[in-house]
Amino acid sequence: MAEPVAHTPSTGMEPERLERFARHIVLPEIGGAGQAALAGSHVLLVGLGGIGAPALQYLAAAGIGTLTLVDDDDVDLTNLQRQTIYTTRDIGHGKAVAARRWVSNFDNALDVTISDARITPESAARVVESVDLVLDGTDNFATRLAVSDACVAERVPLLSAAVGRFQGQVGAFAGHLVGQPCYRCYVGDAFDADDCDTCAEDGMLGAMAGWAASFAAMQAVRILVSGNGGMGEPQWGQLHLLDGLKPGMRSLKIAKDPACKACGSTIG
Repeated sequence: MAEPVAHTPSTGMEPERLERFARHIVLPEIGGAGQAALAGSHVLLVGLGGIGAPALQYLAAAGIGTLTLVDDDDVDLTNLQRQTIYTTRDIGHGKAVAARRWVSNFDNALDVTISDARITPESAARVVESVDLVLDGTDNFATRLAVSDACVAERVPLLSAAVGRFQGQVGAFAGHLVGQPCYRCYVGDAFDADDCDTCAEDGMLGAMAGWAASFAAMQAVRILVSGNGGMGEPQWGQLHLLDGLKPGMRSLKIAKDPACKACGSTIG
């Protein structure tokens, strides 16, 4: 009797793309349909620093078809300890431009748009609209809250990731959905001012940034293939806390704040 032949689900991809993502496609949790979903997804990555730089590597490696990259900063020598897409040749150049160059060298089939303009409450909705997912790795609460509020208004899910010293956190928010919290439900209204501790003051283990960023990228894949059900639920409202000293991770559930000025009146 002839051995059964395994058939790879159709993805609509060229043979070269199928080979590139073969290790994804053979995973039952992703498969051809999941890889096609990733290829058809548009992710906005806000901040190309300690979180954004390594997260971009895994988002691009996952085959996210369209990427919008936003950062208004330039590459500095001190960035190279943890922001893994940059080299000494990039010092003094804009991070967004350098990041696009990295993606082009890595996989020129991906569609990349960049912006070096800082996101504000006035501009956030325009930047967020029409994307499938936002991954925010910025280093100040004012930008984070502006992005979160825009995500609620534009009905776009948000992954928020942060890191400092030996700790990291990654949370998934969908405040536009009934019963689900937004990022503002988590931090409140006290941080709208442009204020946040910085790694220049507190320090950061470079590998810790990599752990938080790669975990955020995995959660992004989970959300984007959730329509196929393979990797489980998107985990809305779940905040994962990473501790590099133990090491270990714990998770907690964020409650929706009925008085939240961004999503408290959401009715779906």
